[in-house]
Order: sequence, then C-alpha cells, then structure tokens
Amino acid sequence: MALTSGDAMTQWLSLSRAVHLTGMSRGALQRKIHAGELAAFDGMVSADALAQAFPDLAIEARLDEAGAFERVTRIKEESFGRRVRERVLPSQELLAQRLFLVNQELAEQRRILGRADQWLAAADADVEAARQRGDGALPLEAVRQLLEQAHRALHPVASGTGPDAQLGTNPITLMDQLLRTLTARVTLLPTGREFLVEGNDTLLEAALKAGLSPSYGCGNGNCGLCKARVRSGQVQAVRHSDHLLSQTEREQGNVLMCTHRPLTDLTLEALDASAAADIPQQELVATVRAVTPLDADTLLLHLQTPRSHRLRFLAGQGLTLGLAGEQHDFAADYLIASCPCDDRNLHFHVRRDADDALATRLFAGALKTGTPVNLRGPWGDFVLTHDDERPLVFIAASHGFAPVKGLIEHAMAAQTCESIHLVWSADPGGHYLARQVRAWADALDGFHAALPEAGCSASAATFVRQALGSTAPTLLAQAQVYLAGPAAFVDAVAQALPEVNPADLHRCAIDRLG
Repeated sequence: MALTSGDAMTQWLSLSRAVHLTGMSRGALQRKIHAGELAAFDGMVSADALAQAFPDLAIEARLDEAGAFERVTRIKEESFGRRVRERVLPSQELLAQRLFLVNQELAEQRRILGRADQWLAAADADVEAARQRGDGALPLEAVRQLLEQAHRALHPVASGTGPDAQLGTNPITLMDQLLRTLTARVTLLPTGREFLVEGNDTLLEAALKAGLSPSYGCGNGNCGLCKARVRSGQVQAVRHSDHLLSQTEREQGNVLMCTHRPLTDLTLEALDASAAADIPQQELVATVRAVTPLDADTLLLHLQTPRSHRLRFLAGQGLTLGLAGEQHDFAADYLIASCPCDDRNLHFHVRRDADDALATRLFAGALKTGTPVNLRGPWGDFVLTHDDERPLVFIAASHGFAPVKGLIEHAMAAQTCESIHLVWSADPGGHYLARQVRAWADALDGFHAALPEAGCSASAATFVRQALGSTAPTLLAQAQVYLAGPAAFVDAVAQALPEVNPADLHRCAIDRLG
C-alpha cells in the first residue's frame, strides 16, 4: 500500500501492538491486511483502520481484568504452571521513569515545533510580500496550500487532526498511548521478531513468555549467555550480575537480558533459536517438585531446575531422565509436556509401563519431593516451524498428547498462528486433561478441539476428517500438521491425509523415543 500525503497525520502501530490492543492473533490481523480490510504500511497498522475494523471495542474491556487479553493471559499462566501471579502493571518507579522520558520527548517535540513555527512565519511573510508585489513567477496558491498543510501537520490539536486530537474519539489511539507507558515493545535483530515487556519483567523473562528462544543459561546474571546489544532505546539494570561485561562491550551497548528491563521501546541485537539444531545439548540436575495422578495410568511428574542453571529447549522436544539407585541407574526418555515459557518448571506425562523402570518407581511412590533427577538433552525435532502463521492442526493419540500440550502452549504464547485445531483420540476415560482442553476452548476464539474415544488403533485414522468437519480438505492443505502417538497410529493417520504437504507433516512416535 502506498503512503499518501493524507496519511502523514495517521498514527501507525506495530503489528505486535495491534495484537495486544485488539486481542486478535497476529495471523488473523495479517489476513485482514492482505484482504485490504486494514490499512498497513511497512509492517505498521493504521490506528484509524483498527478502530473502524473493531467498532465495538470498549476501552474498559481491554483494561479490565475480565477482558479477553487478561483471560487468555490467565489461561496461559495456569497452563504453564507458574507459581507466582504478578499483575501486568509496572512498579511505580518504572512508571515514573517512563513518564519522565515521555515528558522529555514532548519537550523536545515542542522545541522542534518552535523552530518550525519560526520558519513558517518567515515563509508566510515572504509569500505575502510576493503576493502584494504581484510577482507572477511564484505559484502562490500552491505555496499557500503547502504552508496550510504544514500548519495542520505541526499543530494537529488546533486543527482537529492527528493522533492527539483523536484521543477522545478513537479508543485504539487512547489505549495505545496508555499501553506505551505500561508496556515496552522490543524488536530482535536480525530476525525482526517482536515481543512486549509487561509489568516488571526483565527482557529475558518477557522474551520467554512470548514464545521466543533467546540464548541464555542461568537466568540470573552469572553466565553471560544472554548478552544482547542495544541498538536503540533505553534500558535499566534491575538485578545484580556476577558476570562483568568488559569496557568495550559496555561501550558497544551490550547488556544482559536477564538483569535489565526496558524504559522505552527497544531494538536489540541478540541470538534467537529458530530450529531444534540451534539448541545446545545440556546436562543438569533437577529436583522432584511433585508427582500427581492424572488418571489411574498416568502421572504428572513436575521437575524444577535450579535457579542458577535453567534448561533451554523448544516445545515438543524430549529429555533423558536419570535416577541414581542404590544398585542400578534408572533412565528413561520422556517428552516434555510443558512450554519453555516457564523454563524452570518441567512437566512430563508418565504412563504406567512395566518395562519402564523409572515409571515403575514413580507409580510405587519411590520418588519423593526433593529427589534429584539427572537431565540430559534436549533431543527431537517435533517443534513448531519458526514464525509460521498458518493454522496449526494437532492430532494425538493417548499419551501423544504430552508433546502436543507443550506445542499448543508455545503457540498460544507466540500468538502467531490464526487458529489451532486439536484432535485427541483416546480410549474411554483416557483424556486425562480434558478439563484443560475445555478451558482452552472456552478462553480462545481460535482454538477448536475434538476428543473422540477412538483409541489408538490404526483404524482410528478414519475419525480425523469427521473431527475436523467439512472444512478438513481446505484446512489440511494449508496447515502445519503435527501427529503424535503410537507409531502404528501416526503412520496410519499420515497415510490417510493426502492433502497435507509432506514438508508440513510432523510426526512423533511415542513408542520410538530417544
């Protein structure tokens, strides 16, 4: 879309800010842009166009805890297993600092306007003198129109145009002005990915919550792996760091993401993993936080990593767990059932299996809270495609739901895809987290779920089309499809979906792990 002279007074918002303001997914907004329903320019969205596209948008609904954005946030927090609930409002200190910077920016704009006023006054005098002389060499009417446009652009409030004049009538603009004080937008280079920093989160915490995978290790200022270079904007150190940056690194604008928070919108130069190959192999010791029955044959194993040594992984990957016994070492491969958004808390769905020595000890109650567990990994490439905005279709059988749960939570955090479809097949009574699935469906407009009791047999492939409905052929042809379950089930369903592009079909056979 070309930028016209009339657009000069239009307020343009980043796509991530528009997602935050409207509660729509990034993919849904981009579809409106491509369809010509939203005015956009160079990756930015018009505030006026947003207000027209969402005429029923109430400011109170977006700022109140009962709003859609907060409902989704609450669902995600419950899903990620966070133990601390923090409101999204920044501290008074941070708000005061941001308001001070806003006042500085306004003062600078006033100085610029003052200099422009002087130039305009001189130009007005020159044009008037030329008119009185009757100088026909000057296109006086054209010059006068340009000067009037300049006046309107430099004084939008007085002329009734521009973002300041719209604050009372355009809820999108008003909310954006407020959210710019409450949140900061961060753009990562060279990927161009964006995320918002809310409350008192550090740059690293906010990036993880947004579904990004920046380089980091300890998360508390000791290792230095989360070093990033500030290309524009201002940050503030909020935590002590034992890792000291050199004088040269500081002069170049380098900071640690885990110890700094933004005072303004930022552009950062930092590493961000986009594929499983970008995640390094790690070994660490976690402890058992809880072992909770999900049903008669499934346990939720909750491990917690040390504060000084976090696990970096992508949703959908797996780990090898080791337990040092008195006479034998027990080890087993499990898929992670939680999102890397909450990196310290790792969840695993452990099924009853007589051939799994570690599972046998778990069901026997041999692992108590605080028991150390060795972790090695992560492994596996059953992960989301980097920044893919197409619909996601997850088809799981039995405990193949474990990695799918982590992938769904990661997709919700990233807010890039337009819709999520889940088909989870299980034997009668085998949907051990059916309430969680229903909570997602109730809270998220773009989430659709079907929980058939079809078991895990190869013949179960026939229910997939029925579960997806009449739009199945079109949906499968354009979606990223993830299959997880017993190998026979995965192979049978894959063969039954010829519409799916082989490059868009991702498989995970839970009986062929490691």
